[in-house]
Amino acid sequence: MTRAHKQCSGPKDACPTYPSNPVTGECAITDATTFTLSAYATDGANPLFPVTFMAVGACATQIVFDAPSLPADTWGVAAMSRLPESLPSQVASTFKLPNQFALCLPRTGATGAAIFGGGPFQLMMASPQPIDLAQQVLRDNQVPLLKNPGNGAYYIRVTGINVNNVPVSLPAGALDLNAGNGDGGVILSTTQLYVGKAMTYTTLRSDVYRALHDAFDAATSGIPRAPAVEPFQLCYQASALGSTLLGYAVANIDLLLDNGRTWLIPGGSSLVQVDDNTVCFAFVEMTTVTRVSHSSPAVLFGGYQLEDHLVLFDLDKETFAFSGPLAGIRTTCSNFNFTMGTS
Repeated sequence: MTRAHKQCSGPKDACPTYPSNPVTGECAITDATTFTLSAYATDGANPLFPVTFMAVGACATQIVFDAPSLPADTWGVAAMSRLPESLPSQVASTFKLPNQFALCLPRTGATGAAIFGGGPFQLMMASPQPIDLAQQVLRDNQVPLLKNPGNGAYYIRVTGINVNNVPVSLPAGALDLNAGNGDGGVILSTTQLYVGKAMTYTTLRSDVYRALHDAFDAATSGIPRAPAVEPFQLCYQASALGSTLLGYAVANIDLLLDNGRTWLIPGGSSLVQVDDNTVCFAFVEMTTVTRVSHSSPAVLFGGYQLEDHLVLFDLDKETFAFSGPLAGIRTTCSNFNFTMGTS
């Protein structure tokens, strides 16, 4: 919910930066600069009034962010990492707010929301009364973030994966983060590159992918298959799939996290319709995905699986919190009230 003005002015002391386009992988070297951002203050229920502030960033050459790589009217990319120069950290410092932010990524074609500085975060429900999800999520589903000294990515500890409540047979330590060399671990990453193109689906190292693929394949053996569609390896006939409140009626996937928490991935997040006749298992093998900051993660948990979930990052406490699928309480990320409220 921020917008950058095009006028940039360089600081007195040049500082090299490396802006990159997450869609194409294009990058460049340029000097850090300051520019003006505009956004809306919010009470968590409505936008209230516009605010402007100075931020540090980089003005890249046109080719890095050239159309059609980014959506129309996009002027750049906001860094949302846990590093001090990230946009959430700068907003927190400028406005003396908690170093927290919430993301609610919508399904394609809808409008989601990003809120900096903590909750509340209210979504309209099927009933007339909105609900503040932030406090509920923080109470029920908060886990610590792990640190990789080699990058500013968001790592969570996943201790196992279940399909239909049956543990997936993974190699010992397959999901662990190696603190020594930074390899392994599970990263929350909304976009990754696949054969030079942006992709939002969760990607898994081959040993993890193959174990999950085989378990899901066995759990859905009664559903007629369809020919595979790149980049997916397991596809189904759309006409053979039933539906539930949480999407396609297939085996659930559960990620087992710290503190006994479980992240449910139902059919609405595990499958994607690729054409009128075909629905595919929305996970991709990490054979051709770009490495992340010279490390090789076990899992890049993608934006597609984050859609229509509320996720909260607390960079002061180094924690991450998540809602279940919002369809389960009959709402979506597009149900934030974007009409102006009163301050």
